[in-house]
Amino acid sequence: MKSVFIVLLLILLLLSLAGCAPGPNQLKGTTGAHGVVGFWLGLWQGFIAPLVFVVSLFRSGLSIYEVHNNGAWYDCGYLFGLMCFFGGGGNRSARRR
Repeated sequence: MKSVFIVLLLILLLLSLAGCAPGPNQLKGTTGAHGVVGFWLGLWQGFIAPLVFVVSLFRSGLSIYEVHNNGAWYDCGYLFGLMCFFGGGGNRSARRR
């Protein structure tokens, strides 16, 4: 009985993880209101993403990720902006005397 419960729990976990898998961006490379955005707008939007997320909880029509992007360069800028916001410089990893 215990092994059946564990197997069902693992199946539920795998299905939950599969539901979170990203799909392809059908709008990649297409023109939106701001054209096709790249690294620099991705950097800015990554930096303000935590603030926009909080505002989007109270207002509809806001999104924290631009779907009309040029791909990897936008993603790189977006992640770098998030790291800058949360202090991802790694300066705390150095040893203190």
